[in-house]
Amino acid sequence: MEFGIGYYPTHDSLPPAEVARIAEQRGYTSLFFAEHTHIPVSCGDEVQRRISHLYELFVAIMSAVGATSRLRVGSGVCLVGVRDPIITAKQVASVDDLSGGRFEFGVGAGWIREEMRNHGTDPRTRMRLIGERVAAMKAIWAADEAAFAGDFVNFDPLWSWPKPVQRPHPPILVGGNGPKVVERVLEYGDAWMPNLLLDKAGGDDILGRAKEMWARAERPIDLFVVRAPADPAVLEQLRGGGCRRAIHWLQSGGRDQVEAALDAWDGAIAEFTGEA
Repeated sequence: MEFGIGYYPTHDSLPPAEVARIAEQRGYTSLFFAEHTHIPVSCGDEVQRRISHLYELFVAIMSAVGATSRLRVGSGVCLVGVRDPIITAKQVASVDDLSGGRFEFGVGAGWIREEMRNHGTDPRTRMRLIGERVAAMKAIWAADEAAFAGDFVNFDPLWSWPKPVQRPHPPILVGGNGPKVVERVLEYGDAWMPNLLLDKAGGDDILGRAKEMWARAERPIDLFVVRAPADPAVLEQLRGGGCRRAIHWLQSGGRDQVEAALDAWDGAIAEFTGEA
């Protein structure tokens, strides 16, 4: 099983490039950054206020890419429902090209409906919108002359380079724990990336749904579990259920805070692998 970390890259905490250097030095497979464009004051509290300090997602990712040579860097998750698909397709392809094929495209809907509405997105139809936008981006990455016609996304034949280094595109990791998320993974995902903290059965629900997903899948689909705790017993449970990568999420903070959290994560990994 592989190991990664996630991080809230805020402008007043340890910078994305520094977090990436530490992650690569410690031997992790991947680093994921969260995205929110803003937090509406009407729905915010002190926790969400902190999230409003995030760097722009792809700027943070490129900072991390430029500071490393092996680490896979991804979005955890990119809020496709509030983004223009032509621009996002260009950003994804550009990052993948400049990183030499080290980008992982985590996608999701988000959970703050007021944020969606501020971007002109109707929360009631956001899942259909995201599906079309992912399909449209796939068309742009695949074809020299791409066109798309849907209920939400429409464009005439266009040219857009670069194309991603990873073909046909970077891995698409579908975030979410909702009742229909597996349908979205089967439709357009290369991996399911659920949040372990949202599993009221302590991981058993995720692993059971993953087993059902694999029974239905007509192609290989990975399971990457986000917010895995620094607990060897949980890591053993995830491995036994077919999880390929466990991702431990960090709050934004200074170097000492980040290093302390990673020391605990490293200790759990060492005990789990028998290297403690």
